[in-house]
Amino acid sequence: MWWFTKFRTYRILKKHGIPDPEWHEATLRLPLVEVLSAAEKARLRVLTTLFIYEKSFSGVQGLELNLKMKIIIASQACLEILELGMGSFDGWHEIVVYPGAFRVERKTMDEQRLVVHDERKSLSGEAWIRGPVILSWDDVKRDSYTLHSGRHVVLHEFAHKLDMLNGRANGMPPLHPDMPIKEWTRSLSEAYEHLQKRTQNHQSGINPYAVENPAEFFAVMCEYFFTAPQVLTTEYPHVYDQLKHYFRQDPLARYSQQG
Repeated sequence: MWWFTKFRTYRILKKHGIPDPEWHEATLRLPLVEVLSAAEKARLRVLTTLFIYEKSFSGVQGLELNLKMKIIIASQACLEILELGMGSFDGWHEIVVYPGAFRVERKTMDEQRLVVHDERKSLSGEAWIRGPVILSWDDVKRDSYTLHSGRHVVLHEFAHKLDMLNGRANGMPPLHPDMPIKEWTRSLSEAYEHLQKRTQNHQSGINPYAVENPAEFFAVMCEYFFTAPQVLTTEYPHVYDQLKHYFRQDPLARYSQQG
């Protein structure tokens, strides 16, 4: 069936291809895209085109999404699947974008007291299992044009989608056949426990949100992997190695060659 997939991709690109001016205008000042090789940029453009074609974008609270905004979101999301393919984003279809941070209200259970609490939070992004990715456009813009060490809302939320491909968010995305699960589990678990201790003692330079749970740890590590690989290799080199094998990418080498 590879020929059918190839033919379908060709048809989509021919009919719905992103025009050169729009592509260059949207990606020209994106640091995560600028650092790619010419061949990688070409593959990213194909994935971005397929992503925009296959997924549904919705602006809410009066926000109108244009093609440039879709490219900015999609190109950076597709950076994570540059070597994985569109299948890694299967099982869901919608991206919802708010103008700014959005409030959510949920009920949470205090298991010790058996009391239900109303919880209200302001979020910059959220990903639902088999549901949409929700983003704040203000936060997307903040993270897209200037690299912030370990902070990128698009990378974070779409890392959750990769994690959820197994059916749950637990920091264990589907690994390649040549990646031993024991090595992945040991590397990330040891780093997670170590970071918990350092965070409790206020000794870590890593975003403390990473110790919320294993799913958030994975998503935050993905943010560092692409935005600040030198920090991740210094703090947790084994985690960097695992992510390098998983993503089939080496951002540290990219930045080293550029600089």
